[in-house]
Amino acid sequence: KEAKRHMGDTKHFCPVRLKEDFILHPGLQEHAAKYKEKIYYFSTSEYRDKFLQNPEEYVAHNEPIQAPPLRVCLLGAHGAGKTTCARQIADKLGIFHIQFEDYLQELILPKTKKKVGPHLDEEHEEDDDKIAILSQELEDSSQIMTKTEREKNKQEVVLTEEEEAIKANLIHNKALPPEVLDNIVPDWWKKEPFRSTGFILDGFPRTEDEAKYLSERGLCPDVSVYIQVEETDIVDRLFPPRLKKWQDRQYKKMENKKKLKDLKTKIRV
Repeated sequence: KEAKRHMGDTKHFCPVRLKEDFILHPGLQEHAAKYKEKIYYFSTSEYRDKFLQNPEEYVAHNEPIQAPPLRVCLLGAHGAGKTTCARQIADKLGIFHIQFEDYLQELILPKTKKKVGPHLDEEHEEDDDKIAILSQELEDSSQIMTKTEREKNKQEVVLTEEEEAIKANLIHNKALPPEVLDNIVPDWWKKEPFRSTGFILDGFPRTEDEAKYLSERGLCPDVSVYIQVEETDIVDRLFPPRLKKWQDRQYKKMENKKKLKDLKTKIRV
């Protein structure tokens, strides 16, 4: 109790990290320093030395030091209801809701023109191309665009290395390299409007490596919540829409076959 009474303004959090990055990062006892009879803890020895060079910059004066806003990581299996809960929490607390996968989709959407991923239906793209080509042949044979030309146009869109990594993550669940995460994640802690408002991060970290990434970068969430749901509940929630999607695909497949047959008949005539 006596020791707690003599702790500095930021208690067991690093005052330098709080001042410079607006992040509550726990300090370590081995990196402690005493100033005006108060003990301060620092996350690294470099921050301790920086504090000792100009301590007045990092201590409270006329009013208490402002604490950063709430930062929450919401975790759980696919179908556990993370996004629904995150939206309600964000609305109630007045913080941003960041859905990690949707954010990744938005980063490459200007080039891909559509969302990508194993759960998205791309099965009938070839049939759609055939229908478009045959329809164009009927309208004006002088303006025919062959399938090869259409594919060439698609290939003209070149993704950067970062965009390729994001696409591979969305489609094949390949891990995002740290250099890609560096261009995405720290901004939520360090840049406006997230820095002063706070956020609930839905669906990140998803792996042990991503959790280590946050730890190594000193990006500490104030709260991490894991939603645990029975597998049967997830199946009951996800199966009906998946079944309907499969039924819609089968219907579209039959419709495409009929359209192709009718178009080929018209062309022969």
